[in-house]
Amino acid sequence: MIKNPIQEVTNKLQYRAIGIVRGIYKPNNKDQLNRGTLTDTEGKIIDTVVLGKTLTLIKKYINLDKSYFWIVYPRNKSTNNLHFQVAGIWDPYQLNQVDNTLEKDPNEILEELNLRNNYFSIRGELVYVNTQKKELVIKIRSSPTLRRVKDPNFKIIVEGDISLQFLKNFVSLDVIRDGSILRMVKYEIIEKTKSAKS
Repeated sequence: MIKNPIQEVTNKLQYRAIGIVRGIYKPNNKDQLNRGTLTDTEGKIIDTVVLGKTLTLIKKYINLDKSYFWIVYPRNKSTNNLHFQVAGIWDPYQLNQVDNTLEKDPNEILEELNLRNNYFSIRGELVYVNTQKKELVIKIRSSPTLRRVKDPNFKIIVEGDISLQFLKNFVSLDVIRDGSILRMVKYEIIEKTKSAKS
């Protein structure tokens, strides 16, 4: 059984911004692996930081000259200003103890899991819509376990079009990354957020 790199949603109001991107990670400095860049299969370079638990994996198992599927949290301040926080590495053979005799292409395995390279799942409150620019702003809340973080909320800007009537609703977006742009391909309105109801 291959572990799904992006877990199923366990709660209909589960906030998240997570995706999977294939590329080569290159640290800025050999002695400090946690900051660097991710070069995707198209040659696009994205500023990247590696979160703690993934650093151990990189040190033990990862050949930094090779391309991997990286599980990333996207962050952006505008549609053209994307950077990643690496939360994990998805390698069905090396890190998942799958029977190597299968040797299916990892892209095929992803498709079987209803995923693909550059897919992102973004779930949160729709707080802003710019109909001219076709831009949406989704507010994400970090999980309660991360509450010690100064500001547990952040916003993600996505290219797409949702009616203004759905502002202050919790939404679930299927998004594809195109270069530095996160582009919505599908959305679902879940329900009005509590702040909007009160």
